Amino acid sequence: MENWWVNAIWSLTPTVLIGIFFFVVLRMILRADRTERRIYKRMEAEERVRLGLPPKPDA
Repeated sequence: MENWWVNAIWSLTPTVLIGIFFFVVLRMILRADRTERRIYKRMEAEERVRLGLPPKPDA
């Protein structure tokens, strides 16, 4: 019976590890996108102030 549990763990390990890896990579991509959008929004607001334009209305 002990051999059955070892086989079950070894068969599930790759799936779990790939799932964790996928989760981490996807999370990093979404955080990078969110940060990039925030920075570009700040840069655009600074340029509008520098050019004397009114603030961009939130859509």
